[in-house]
Amino acid sequence: MSQQSAHTEVKKNNNGSLLLGTSLVVASMILVPALAVRLGLGAGLTGALRIALMKASNKALSGTTDVSKAA
Repeated sequence: MSQQSAHTEVKKNNNGSLLLGTSLVVASMILVPALAVRLGLGAGLTGALRIALMKASNKALSGTTDVSKAA
């Protein structure tokens, strides 16, 4: 029984990180370019924002919370 409850707990944690990672990917691929065009931001700044969101998405999906490992 304890193994089954532990498996359920891990699955809940993975769903949360998957949802966060997916939201960040959607934001970086769709929302950032749309807002950049609307605000008149340059391509370099738009690219930097997209890269930052993609790195955050990767960090959320891999479960890494240590900042030193992310660099």
